[in-house]
Amino acid sequence: MPNRYVVDDADAATFRVNAEVFTDRRLFELEKELIFSRCWQYLGHESELPRPNDFIKRNVAGRSVLFVRDGEGQIRAHLNACRHRGTQVCAAASGNQVRFQCPYHGWTYANTGALIGVPGIEAYGTGFSQAELGLAPVSRVENYRGFYFLNFAAEGEPLDDYLGDARYYLDLICDQLDTGWEVVHGSYIHSMQINWKVLADNSTDLYHLPFAHRRYLDFLSGEGTEEAAFKRTGAVLHLGGGHAVAKSTPPSGGRPIAWWAPAFPESHRERLDALRASLYRKFGDQKARDMCETNRGLFIFPNLIVNDNMAVTLRTFEPVAVDRVAIHLWALAPKGEDDAARKLRLDSLLTFVGPGGFGTPDDVEILESCQRAYAAPGAQWNDLSRGMKREQPLHTDEFQNRIFWREWVRRTDPALAQANG
Repeated sequence: MPNRYVVDDADAATFRVNAEVFTDRRLFELEKELIFSRCWQYLGHESELPRPNDFIKRNVAGRSVLFVRDGEGQIRAHLNACRHRGTQVCAAASGNQVRFQCPYHGWTYANTGALIGVPGIEAYGTGFSQAELGLAPVSRVENYRGFYFLNFAAEGEPLDDYLGDARYYLDLICDQLDTGWEVVHGSYIHSMQINWKVLADNSTDLYHLPFAHRRYLDFLSGEGTEEAAFKRTGAVLHLGGGHAVAKSTPPSGGRPIAWWAPAFPESHRERLDALRASLYRKFGDQKARDMCETNRGLFIFPNLIVNDNMAVTLRTFEPVAVDRVAIHLWALAPKGEDDAARKLRLDSLLTFVGPGGFGTPDDVEILESCQRAYAAPGAQWNDLSRGMKREQPLHTDEFQNRIFWREWVRRTDPALAQANG
């Protein structure tokens, strides 16, 4: 049976998406069950919990989750809800504590999740089991090289299998350093009045760069970047499931690992050249070239973007409503990085994706205008056919968009067919 929302016609080289997918509230509820309650989703990085008893409160798929390193050093994830009446037991965004106490009736939990205190427990009968009423653990929590993911479904493929070939591109980041990586303290949180899939469509799309972000390219030109540097070559690779990577070279805006560009101060050139040479000696031409000379946008289905370009960032986008999404961005940096290198890294990041940068404000304005158009009468089909006839899609084609939508169809189609009779 043809999918009512997606037309994928290989013979005609056409791929279209019905605009209803961005506005249908019934479909949004279905996605929460079929995608966000069953897929692996990013939770956090091990460096965010450096000490025993550290914790962070995160929102994942509409659930408040406590991301905790307990007193023995084990990393856990609990639902932030008292088992008595459901009150959130932790209001703080982060901290270090061995227990959480519900503000409603004082039920107290160890950071392992165990219920350790119930005021007036003598009032309960013999059927009351304190051992059974600990904080509900998230069904599955696994990590790949320090990146922690959770899954609310008790059964399904393990994380390594789910990530598939995306692991190589996480390895490219992790292997750049002997010192390891850490999440820079703080984060960038904002929202857009759009459906979450609008941002999924945009997040690895390089076709829009010279149009939507012309101001950024003009800025780089003003810093001395030659016009030839903007004529990139690249490709998109399907990594399994709904995962994809768009990669391109040369990195005209520079890369803190390890490519100097005119947008960087001259004082960093020698250090970056030496770092690039050392990576070539260690890993050989192919892997070192991938590390040093290619910008990469890695998309891990359904809602994680790992960008390794003018900085290394992790970005999630959480569906809040059919027309609202919450975005959370973190910067990764080498442990022990000196002050000058850290400043260069964060300046490069904020210049593009910061709240006053060249990239994010453009994206917010354009994507919200898309959502307004989808909600208006007469909006019908988006065309995502660019590059469909190529044997090897370019980085400016829309292959990565089609990868996302094909996985979306695979996960939603059986239920949609049943609902439609």
